[in-house]
Amino acid sequence: MSREISEEVQRKLYAESMGRCMNPACQNELFRCTGDIIEKAHIVPYNKTADNSFENLVVLCPNCHTDFDKNSAFTPEEVLSWKHVRQQELISFFGKKYGSFYELKQEVEPLLLENKTIYEGYYLTDNKNLWDKFTPKILSNNRKLKTLLQNNLSLFQKHSEKQYSNLELVNNFMQHMDEFEQTRQDEEKTRGILFPTEINSIFGVEPVREPFLPRTESIEDLITKLEMQGKFNGITLGTEEPYIIFKDNTKSDKIFLNDVPRLRQLLYDYKCTKAFKVRFEGLNYILKSIRNQGIEYKFLKYNNLREIVMRGKKIIFIYEYCLSKAELTRLSPERNSVIVNLHNWNGEGCISAEARSYSRNVGVELLTTGDFHAYLNKIKSRK
Repeated sequence: MSREISEEVQRKLYAESMGRCMNPACQNELFRCTGDIIEKAHIVPYNKTADNSFENLVVLCPNCHTDFDKNSAFTPEEVLSWKHVRQQELISFFGKKYGSFYELKQEVEPLLLENKTIYEGYYLTDNKNLWDKFTPKILSNNRKLKTLLQNNLSLFQKHSEKQYSNLELVNNFMQHMDEFEQTRQDEEKTRGILFPTEINSIFGVEPVREPFLPRTESIEDLITKLEMQGKFNGITLGTEEPYIIFKDNTKSDKIFLNDVPRLRQLLYDYKCTKAFKVRFEGLNYILKSIRNQGIEYKFLKYNNLREIVMRGKKIIFIYEYCLSKAELTRLSPERNSVIVNLHNWNGEGCISAEARSYSRNVGVELLTTGDFHAYLNKIKSRK
């Protein structure tokens, strides 16, 4: 019978170890910057059992392996018990339930970042030798990550439609980790469940770019709550990748508003679930038009992105299929202000005749999106 240990058993051993010698009194780090010092020891000698199963193997550092095999410093029963001890350590260290997503993020982010560095540095560069050496580190990290995630699923944003759910992404990630641990194919990209890159977005490791969420009002609510906690440092809109700058613990952080999984998570954490009326994509597009004309503007308040001041005039952005007199009355705009309806699917019909007539009486200018572009050209020509 071959003494060769199957790839699947080896991967389970690496994951079980959490990257440290399984001897509880040693716990020597097995993964070094130059590679690893992993040694696989048979609990009951192979020459007696020909047993290469996971249950009969344990990962040790070279010193403990020598002490066990050559010096008889430990009994097989003791070494076998180390498996149970390590499992309890895993649960104790990484099975904690956290009170907030931020606390969980502090534990998860470094593990994801380390995995990403190994994957990009060795796998994507076709450095098979180093990829093989450092794959055990990913397996060890994945075991920690899965334990962390399984015990904190309630902290993730969820949605009845799976494509809009961060919880669904986390469940996919855990399935990916199971598959990665159980098998190893020469072509990693043929795996059934690939690593969902949105996981790195959720935990702030690396953004992903997706179509904007429509909810301008929820973003305003997020800014309000960040301001209340003294965490809001600014916002930049009217660009291809608008973003909010906020304080994450002691450091400044930036969230791109098209980094959708992370934004979804922040909105969920801060309970920003306001119904939206103004689509953010349309608002950002019109602000980008103002920037492109070189015209300066400012927000009256950062937690009201729908109102700006431009050349001394208040501009209010709305999103109505057809702006009625009743809705205009409810808005109660001040005289000399401009209301721009960003809902342009209805063309000129997005502003009713009654609203236009009423606006003249109250000294308010009503514009469609098309009208507003002409309005900008007129302002620019007055320079």
